[in-house]
Amino acid sequence: MAAEKNNQIVGQSKYDLDAKWDACLDLTVRRFVYSSLAGTFGGLLFFRSPVSRWASVAFGAGVGIGSAYTECSRLFDGSPAKLAAPKVTETPAPQDGQD
Repeated sequence: MAAEKNNQIVGQSKYDLDAKWDACLDLTVRRFVYSSLAGTFGGLLFFRSPVSRWASVAFGAGVGIGSAYTECSRLFDGSPAKLAAPKVTETPAPQDGQD
């Protein structure tokens, strides 16, 4: 009975991992495509040079992949990727004996 329960838990975690990868792949493709289209539209609207337009498309694609990476890392790890904030300590000003 314990062996069946252990196999069931292993089976669920395998399917859960597959579901996470599927969700991550779907999210990455959608954000890449939508951000590239937004970059294309912005490039056509604001820039005249083909190089600037391609740069706008590349920037949009990078934003899409970056945001998908952040969401996927949170999906797998359970916490968002954050930069560590500097720790601020409050220290009293030195007293020189003058008031």
